Amino acid sequence: MANKTATILARVEPEVKEEAEEILRQLGISSSVVINALYKKIIRTRGIPFTFDLSTNPVARDEMTDREFDIMMERGLSQAKNNESRPAKDVISDIKKDIRE
Repeated sequence: MANKTATILARVEPEVKEEAEEILRQLGISSSVVINALYKKIIRTRGIPFTFDLSTNPVARDEMTDREFDIMMERGLSQAKNNESRPAKDVISDIKKDIRE
């Protein structure tokens, strides 16, 4: 295993840091482990492992119009047809692997 000697300095909002570190404490994971896992995921996927979008919370079906739901389903179907998705078991396996590394 390689020595972990590189340092990252990042400025974050104090409230965000406190809330995230409390969650990590409850999970028994250090922020260094999470950052290392994130960097490994970026390298493995050659991209950021999450999306940036304007939605803040998942929207329930009954909160969508029929048109919004149809668009969401069409987008998902298109992604599946274009092999732009991964099986859930693979995603979960990667998350578990990243946490252990």
